[in-house]
Amino acid sequence: MLNSVRTAALMAVLIVLFALVGRAVAGPTGMIIALGVAVVMNFASYWFSDKIVLKMYRAQEVTRAQAPELYEVVDRLRQKASLPMPKVYVIPSEQPNAFATGRNPAHAAVAVTNGIVRLLSPDELEGVIAHELAHVKNRDILTSSVAATIAAAITLVARYAFFLGGRNRGNLIGSLLMLFLAPVAAVLIQTAISRSREFVADHDGALICGKPRALANALGRLESGVAHRPMEANPSTAHMFIVNPFAGAGGGLRNLFSTHPPTEERIERLMEMARTA
Repeated sequence: MLNSVRTAALMAVLIVLFALVGRAVAGPTGMIIALGVAVVMNFASYWFSDKIVLKMYRAQEVTRAQAPELYEVVDRLRQKASLPMPKVYVIPSEQPNAFATGRNPAHAAVAVTNGIVRLLSPDELEGVIAHELAHVKNRDILTSSVAATIAAAITLVARYAFFLGGRNRGNLIGSLLMLFLAPVAAVLIQTAISRSREFVADHDGALICGKPRALANALGRLESGVAHRPMEANPSTAHMFIVNPFAGAGGGLRNLFSTHPPTEERIERLMEMARTA
């Protein structure tokens, strides 16, 4: 509940920042134009992002006959989560990872890599699939798409303010601040939203599968597996994966810009759920 409230508050701050940047560039008119640009970008991202990202990672859809064990796990857990059956995809990569995509639960897809199927035990794989189904149930794909699009729009408007002038014409310091600070603030809020949704998906995924300890174990093994198996991933899609495909030693400022919470903290929360279950 707390993370859901935090997500709503961060989204509100992001929208307000967008409006303020638009107003600073060209007054109320600029704010309206910026909002219009965001709506168009949001619609395109919301409608087509699933097809784009699945094609980007050369994901292949599989049927029950082609991957019976994987398909059965997804089918059983989606019934427990009261969700329509999503499409199931396999990504030809040895890095152990997974993500969910789709504009809504009726048009969702769950994608797993070859590496994750080979690495995890059946219980651990259930935990991962349940985590991804929690993203679908909570419509986190839509939330992250909107946040990413608004952040990108803020960056575009800030660049407009610097290179084309706007209301800050002649004010070099103000334009420089707009160019650098507004996009940084937008990215910080966007990544904070992403981290918040990961905590919620961990919690709800553990409830769906009933195995918080298995999901915790899976996260630990995935963190280690990612470090040893590099993946040709696009940084703009890192937030979609259950663990960051570029994960490595972090801390300090790096955590502020991370799309995922520290794995140790995620594991600790899940283990606490297991202890109090």
